Amino acid sequence: MSIETAGLDALALVLLMALVTLATRWGGVYVMSFVPIGYRVKQFIGAMSGSVLVALLAPMALQGDNAARLALLTTAGTMLLLKKPLPAIAAGVLAAALFRQF
Repeated sequence: MSIETAGLDALALVLLMALVTLATRWGGVYVMSFVPIGYRVKQFIGAMSGSVLVALLAPMALQGDNAARLALLTTAGTMLLLKKPLPAIAAGVLAAALFRQF
């Protein structure tokens, strides 16, 4: 199967990906509406976000360049200081961008 990436085929592909993303997000909310949110479920959800972050960053530590390693260290340091993932990710991206720029 081949999809042309010019013209309306690219737009159709983007719309299809958007629909799949939306369906999985709404599906997750629907499924979780049947799960009582107790202490253990809150712990599980909190641990999942951290494990996804580690799963994304670990390959960069092994196969990435120096900018990727600096981003990883910056992200880890910011996470330890602030204990919030979004500022940590932003700091890591900024560190890599500045390292590659200069």
